[in-house]
Amino acid sequence: MALHRTGASGNGIHYFAQGWQLIRLPGIRRFVIVPLALNFLLMGGAFIWLFFRLEQWLPALMSHVPDWLHWLNYLLWPLTVIFVLLVFSYFFSTVANWIAAPFCGLLAEQLEAKLTGKPMPDSGWAGMVKDIPRIMKREWQKLAWYLPRALVLLLLYFIPGFGQTVAPVLWFLFSAWMLSIQYCDYPFDNHKVSFRQMRTSLKRHKTDVMQFGALVSLFTMVPILNLAIMPVAVCGATAMWVDRYRGALGQVK
Repeated sequence: MALHRTGASGNGIHYFAQGWQLIRLPGIRRFVIVPLALNFLLMGGAFIWLFFRLEQWLPALMSHVPDWLHWLNYLLWPLTVIFVLLVFSYFFSTVANWIAAPFCGLLAEQLEAKLTGKPMPDSGWAGMVKDIPRIMKREWQKLAWYLPRALVLLLLYFIPGFGQTVAPVLWFLFSAWMLSIQYCDYPFDNHKVSFRQMRTSLKRHKTDVMQFGALVSLFTMVPILNLAIMPVAVCGATAMWVDRYRGALGQVK
C-alpha cells in the first residue's frame, strides 16, 4: 500500500526531516542496516583520527594568514576549523558513498516502492547485483564532475586573506550542492535518468535542493549524528524524487 505524500510543497528542510522518519518505516529498516554500518565504520574511525590530527594541521593552515590579518585570528580560527571539517567530512562521506552505492540505490528503490505502492522491475538484492556495473559508472561520473571544481576551491584557500575568509563559505555552498547531487542521484539513477538531466532537474528547485544539501553537510560534520546521515539523506532525497520528479522522469527506460 502506498503511503500518503504531502506533494511538492515541502522545502529542503522538510525533506531532510522526512529522512529521519522514513528510515524507521517497517520493511525499510533492514535496507538501512548496511549503509548505516558502513558509515559507522568509516566516518566513526575517520573522525577519531581527525581529532588527533587537528592540532598539527590548524597551525600549518593558519601560517598562510598574512601578518596584517592576524588581528582577525578570533574569526579565522573557527573558519579554518569549519573548512577542515567540511573537506574532511566530504572526502570520507564520498569514500563511504562509493562503497555503499549499491546498497543506497537499493534503499532508494525499496523506499520508493513503499511510498508509491509500485515496485520497480528487477527490484531487490538480485537486481542490485545486476546493476553494480552501472552504479559504479555513475559514481565515476559524479567524481569526474566534482574533482576539478573541488581542486579550484582548495587552491583558493591558499590565497592569503581571501582563502581564510571566503573559501570556507564557498566550500560549504559547493558541498551542499554536491551532497544534494550525491543523494538525489540514487532514485534518479534507479530510473536511468542521465547525470546531466538530473542536474538540470535539480536546478529548477535549487533553493530547496541547497537547503537539503546544507543540512546534510552540517550533520556530516557533527560527530555521532554523522554516523546516521547516509541512510537519512537517501530517504529524504527519495521522498523529494517521489514528490517532485517522479511524475515527469520516473519512466524506467
